[in-house]
Amino acid sequence: MRHLGIDLGARRIGLAISDAGGRFVSPHEVLTVTDPAQAFEPIIRLIRAEGIEKLVVGLPLNMDGSAGKQAHAAIQWGQQLSAQSGTAVVFADERLSSFDAEQQLNRRKRSGEKLTRKRRKEQLDAIAAARILQDFLDHKINAWPASAFGQTID
Repeated sequence: MRHLGIDLGARRIGLAISDAGGRFVSPHEVLTVTDPAQAFEPIIRLIRAEGIEKLVVGLPLNMDGSAGKQAHAAIQWGQQLSAQSGTAVVFADERLSSFDAEQQLNRRKRSGEKLTRKRRKEQLDAIAAARILQDFLDHKINAWPASAFGQTID
């Protein structure tokens, strides 16, 4: 089963894809948007082109585990994407995924890789999406089906 990991942001949306066996993950791309709803069409095309069967949307919980405004926005966005694409969605705890992605890029830079500021920004969100998805597939993080949140679509 192929999965699509999504690190949702207000301006950039990181995407990562698993292999058909659902074991290995690769960062795919970062979509730059002015409104996250703009990403629906390109993501739906990707879902169809790659045979994606499940969406794993990062859930930006507060450090104490509570759900704030951003988490509720991610739930609503993920449910809308699921409804439009006809693809099942789960929400995975994404706390510290961006921090871990930043650390990975720092290690790559220290080992000699040339990373411009622009290239770093381009890769950061896709790497964070890959981290969320890999941790989900490895059962290292909490995840919830869309049904756990009821109907939040307006």
